[in-house]
Amino acid sequence: QVQLVESGGGLVQAGGSLRLSCATSGRTFRGYTMSWFRQAPGRERDFVSGISWSGARTNYVDSVKSRFTISRDNAKNMVYLQMSSLKPEDTAVYYCAATLVEISTDRRAYDYWGQGTEVTVSS
Repeated sequence: QVQLVESGGGLVQAGGSLRLSCATSGRTFRGYTMSWFRQAPGRERDFVSGISWSGARTNYVDSVKSRFTISRDNAKNMVYLQMSSLKPEDTAVYYCAATLVEISTDRRAYDYWGQGTEVTVSS
């Protein structure tokens, strides 16, 4: 079992920044691809960004490219999502997820999920 706990969400004005964190615990973190998904009210849970175990490969949904940056610190078992130039349409619950396969935009590929952290961007 891998436990994931997100933090860092909150209320921010449009144009502002937030950094989300995902702390992992439980069985070894080694080898897991980590991704962030988000779910807005009444919407599907959608892929935002993913990072390979080594950090060498990352992927972003087009709508957040150049605004969001995913990173990880394997020594600390942490994954981060730095979000800048936030827009009201970024408002959602953000989830951290883990998988042993390559970065996937399909949420069914992920074995472990956190409980989510809420991000609200006001206009």
